[in-house]
Amino acid sequence: MGEIIGQELVYDGWYRFSRLKVRLPDGVVVERHLLDNGQAVAVLPYDPVRRCCLLITQPRAPVIAAGEAPVLEAIAGGLDGIAPEDRIREEAMEEGGLRLGQLEPVANIWPIPPVSTERVMLYLAEYTAADRVGEGGGAEGEFEAISVHEITLDALRDMVLAGELTDAKTLVLAQALLLRRPELWSGGR
Repeated sequence: MGEIIGQELVYDGWYRFSRLKVRLPDGVVVERHLLDNGQAVAVLPYDPVRRCCLLITQPRAPVIAAGEAPVLEAIAGGLDGIAPEDRIREEAMEEGGLRLGQLEPVANIWPIPPVSTERVMLYLAEYTAADRVGEGGGAEGEFEAISVHEITLDALRDMVLAGELTDAKTLVLAQALLLRRPELWSGGR
């Protein structure tokens, strides 16, 4: 299993970054790095009547640095000490202007276990056109520059199949929706 035998805090800001000494099961000691960014939650809202889902884009420094177009993402945010269900409802309103009803748990994933402590609780949630009660765009003062996108479920499926949905949490959620609700897709692909 291994054990941490030393830890040096390198950076303490938006995230905490540490250098670790880890003793592997065979006794070898290696250096590893740890990004401590807490727990998070994400949701893929979908409208089964209009056959669409709601995703967002926002400027992400790594994506900008790679010179790529903005990445479509599920609504997400850090827990900040709030219960996952309550937090994702807040995020849905802030980011998407969307009121969520019942949440369907999907998984609690490790997005990047080699380096990050983050676990992300994933949910699916149905919504209707009447649940679009705000503009979204992010919380005032957080400077998120979020854009809200409703896309068809067929477009979502096509992006999954073509490998074009590149955000990991969103891909997992889209695949879960495809598996759990196959009746939502036309043509039975």
